[in-house]
Amino acid sequence: MFRTVLVANRGEIACRVIATLRRLGIRSVAVYTDADRDALHVERADVAVRVDSYLSIDAVVHAAGSARADAIHPGYGFLSENADLARACEAAGIVFVGPGVKALEVMGDKIRAKEHVSAAGVPVIPGSSSIDAAAADRVGYPLLVKPSAGGGGKGMTVVERAEDLADALAGARRVAAAAFGDDTLLIERLVRAPRHIEVQLLADSFEHVIHLAERECSLQRRHQKVIEEAPSPLLDEVTRQSIGEAACDVARSVGYVGAGTVEFLVSDEAPTEFFFMEMNTRLQVEHPVTELVTGLDLVEWQLRVAAGEPLTVRQHDVVLNGHAVEARVYAEDPSRDFLPSAGTVHVLDEPTGDGIRVDSALRPGLEIGSAYDPMLAKVVAWAPDRATAIARLDAALSRTTILGVRTNVEFLRHVLADPDVRAGRLDTGLLARLIPDLTFRAPEDAHVVAAALSRHDAAGGPWGSDGWRLGEPRPARYEDVSVLGDTVSVGDGDPVPARLVRRGPDAVDLELDGVVHPLRLVTRGSVTWVGDQGSAFELRFRSRVERLAEDLAALTRGTRPVDPQVRSPMPGTVVSVEVETGDSVVAGQILLTIEAMKMEHRVVAPSDGIVTLTVRPTDQVALDHVVATITGHPDEGTPA
Repeated sequence: MFRTVLVANRGEIACRVIATLRRLGIRSVAVYTDADRDALHVERADVAVRVDSYLSIDAVVHAAGSARADAIHPGYGFLSENADLARACEAAGIVFVGPGVKALEVMGDKIRAKEHVSAAGVPVIPGSSSIDAAAADRVGYPLLVKPSAGGGGKGMTVVERAEDLADALAGARRVAAAAFGDDTLLIERLVRAPRHIEVQLLADSFEHVIHLAERECSLQRRHQKVIEEAPSPLLDEVTRQSIGEAACDVARSVGYVGAGTVEFLVSDEAPTEFFFMEMNTRLQVEHPVTELVTGLDLVEWQLRVAAGEPLTVRQHDVVLNGHAVEARVYAEDPSRDFLPSAGTVHVLDEPTGDGIRVDSALRPGLEIGSAYDPMLAKVVAWAPDRATAIARLDAALSRTTILGVRTNVEFLRHVLADPDVRAGRLDTGLLARLIPDLTFRAPEDAHVVAAALSRHDAAGGPWGSDGWRLGEPRPARYEDVSVLGDTVSVGDGDPVPARLVRRGPDAVDLELDGVVHPLRLVTRGSVTWVGDQGSAFELRFRSRVERLAEDLAALTRGTRPVDPQVRSPMPGTVVSVEVETGDSVVAGQILLTIEAMKMEHRVVAPSDGIVTLTVRPTDQVALDHVVATITGHPDEGTPA
């Protein structure tokens, strides 16, 4: 076995790999960029080496050499499916913890992989590696544009009409180049209402290949997985064996060694039929659900196989025990179309308990920026049956508190509560149908009162009526809270008994009108964050002077329907600008595109008028940064 292994990744997967290395007594080496200097994976590793980029093969291999590492574990994303890294490791005398170059080259390229598998007789979805209008017409609309390299749904774009193809290709190329360093694309026929089923494999260098059953990954938003489970509620035992054997055949066809996953589309109406999509030549984000139902540590087996050991587990040894469900926690704001968010983690509660596992890179004080993928952690639940596993996961999410940055925890609880999800009636379009009807919690009186009482206690004395606003960018909600001895009144309401009892530095019990509300609460400057059962509220204190200024500003604006200032909806980088200062634009016209956490967002004109830009491509922008101004046409006169 290895003595030292460098983990060429960051975030929760780096922490996850380091945990197994530590359990096996192997010295761990982390790499980090300047943005990750204080990251948790840096703290947990035995040694940490700075690199300019996680995508730099030279930097990663040099770091491994300087730390005297025997092997490099690439995690997932970044360089994990890069054949050039495998070659560089071989040249440097360092073991690459992954498959050989042939498998990486064949399966790491979606175009070549489909051709290879199709030639072997495995059914594939109609598609083309030629990217032009004629090829798109042959494939047929609607179609899916996909980066050939990488995964995780990044850059995948649905195109419904021929006239939308050019814009979709341009956006997909930008995302693919930024995320994978390769902007090669392919197109596929879009299969309506499919289920996404993937099979976990293990293979050694002695031609032993086994599958560890399947995972259901159909709950996706914009091709990014949100909740995964093992096993799938769709497949019967016969189909499970059939799809598992097909996946093993795919692995054998390229002499695969290590842990890998073969992804299939399966018809919900005909669950015995499946179509090959791609093979991921690495560990998957959702591997914990397989580990929980099989009892195997996939990272350990990756290391053992890479070190030349044979698999001691045979197919008949793989027995599924119970059910596991995983939820991905992202730094994003579901109330604003899931835009990436940034901030500082002020308060962190991660759940524990029977059957609960958390893979996380979070810690209090951590700065969440916009440079990398927005996934922060994974909360996973195991139980003897699916219904109990879902219930345990929901309860665990209700005990998850992250204050200081907006997350999708409340959204995850909405998904788990959906009747179709509970019944196992899944397809990859379910979340798209579910999301438009979701309503997220607004701050309740208890949350505003707790924030007010906390500030009142900190001030050391009583104060009169002051305003609170739900932190931008959600719609503003104003509350007046008056503290009158042992009572409070909200707005024009009658005074009611209230008392705030501190259970810890950031934990309080609010007794309001005879009801006790256990809350998490932290104040930084004028902002108070309140956490309650997986939901988080950002409340902004407004003094009387600030309230008066805002009221006067509202009067000054009069009846003007929109703000002339166009603001960035998220922190990120301007990657393209579609107009020039002085251009005449119409409402809804694309002005520019901002990229953050490997996602693109198009900023559009809120009204007709003349545009004045304040940013250029490559500019870094903060949340609510003014990127453009729209003024009325000269012949329209001055708005009231």
